[in-house]
Amino acid sequence: MSSHDPDVTTASGIPAAAVYRPGDRPMDEAAYAGDLGDPGAFPYTRGVYGTMYRGRSWTTRQYAGFATAAESNARYKYLLAEGQAGLSVAFDLPTQMGYDSDADLAVGEVGKVGVAIDSLADMRRLFDGIPLDEVSTSMTINAPASILLLLYQLVAEEQGVRPSALRGTIQNDVLKEYIARGTYIFPPVPSLRIVTDTFAYCARELPRFNTISISGYHIAEAGATAVQEIAFTLANAIAYVEAAVDAGLDVDAFAPRLSFFFVARCTLLEEVAKFRAARRLWAHLMRDRFGAVDPRSQMLRFHTQTAGVQLTAQQAEVNLARVTVQALAATLGGTQSLHANAFDEALALPSEKAARLALRTQQVLAHETDVGVTADPLAGSWFIETLTDEIERRVQDYLRRIDDLGGAVHAIEQGYQKSEIERSAYDLAQAIERGDEVVVGVNRFTMDEDVEPELQRVDDAVREDQIARLKRIRAERDSDAVEAALADVAKAAESSENLLVPMREALRRMATVGEVCDTLQRIYGSYRPPDAL
Repeated sequence: MSSHDPDVTTASGIPAAAVYRPGDRPMDEAAYAGDLGDPGAFPYTRGVYGTMYRGRSWTTRQYAGFATAAESNARYKYLLAEGQAGLSVAFDLPTQMGYDSDADLAVGEVGKVGVAIDSLADMRRLFDGIPLDEVSTSMTINAPASILLLLYQLVAEEQGVRPSALRGTIQNDVLKEYIARGTYIFPPVPSLRIVTDTFAYCARELPRFNTISISGYHIAEAGATAVQEIAFTLANAIAYVEAAVDAGLDVDAFAPRLSFFFVARCTLLEEVAKFRAARRLWAHLMRDRFGAVDPRSQMLRFHTQTAGVQLTAQQAEVNLARVTVQALAATLGGTQSLHANAFDEALALPSEKAARLALRTQQVLAHETDVGVTADPLAGSWFIETLTDEIERRVQDYLRRIDDLGGAVHAIEQGYQKSEIERSAYDLAQAIERGDEVVVGVNRFTMDEDVEPELQRVDDAVREDQIARLKRIRAERDSDAVEAALADVAKAAESSENLLVPMREALRRMATVGEVCDTLQRIYGSYRPPDAL
């Protein structure tokens, strides 16, 4: 056996030996250790498809959205013309929080970190000239995810596209908002009801759409280790599956459309092991805990984004190297789709040049390297397999603790996950401050002056334009029809009726995102975290 130096660990604190040899894997410490199988076969440790990228490369998705729907539409058309395979929509903070652009709390935020969407009119502009039956669209939206999905469906219908032909993903993962990000609206229990209603609606109306992208990315960006990222993400996933089953849905009716969203950090080898451990754990959870028999229900399919939190404002072009390593970790780990961050994102929204370079990074990996020559190219590495087993073991420890607390929702209400993440984030910040963790250009290899690249700026006039459009919409629509449709939404919220059907009709009649959310909030109330003053 190798001797471990306790002072040398992975980023998750797992001791690392100087050398690994046959027999170094403590096979009894993880329930599924050594359970590899073949790619495309249970437990999918080595990948969810038999030939992985030999059969089809990962989908390139550059996350984009800023200012107005028209400006974002132009960026989407540019990226598609440059070879991007799918769209990934970023929404501004007011949209993420269920506010219209004229809300008092929207001041200073309209169009700043994503595109502003207030109504069906904005969604039409966002996808104008983009055939929705030919692209796959991912939407990073959570608390109001069902609303944005319905707007997308309505635009597609106006294009003459059948709902059954639509492909894509809504993030729709509100539980991680309570843990790590904060763009929640309603309390956890009614939020879960909206999620499960979305599962049921899409199983019937949009069978090719992924109804949730259960996100570890934001958990990681808040400071979680790789182990915590997987543990808290899978705990949330368990809660969603339990809620759907409790609502009467058959697990194999909705589970094939569940997907995941993870980060890829610079710690390449630990990240690869993390992805492999996550696949194996999910396969066993779905089969053994929930009785899923459809292989698609047991497959952990995931999108990856390179680690935005590891990008630096100092010497920003060094981020090109970071993003390349992170993207390599995602592809070696078997991701199904990938967003590579632009090098200037620590300073501003990505410029057109930076977005193009990020896309080219993926294209170089796909076409000029050999990462896709064989499935799971790092399988069999004594270090990778040991690390996969150890990550799995530590994730299982967390899952048992969360089960003991009554599940993910009860643990959230007690602040458990949030406190664990904050502790890890503090430890990392201290290590960087001491210089124990090197960040190139920040605490080592610094320069006296940095030349700021040309940045993308969003004009504050965007909000004024959005408000003017909102006023026109409210003046021109049939107000009585909108009021009646919103009343139907309120009735559904107070009953067991699927919420998405009356919401769709309200949006069709030009109710705004904020008006629908306000209607639900009057029924469900708002959420205040346990540590709020």
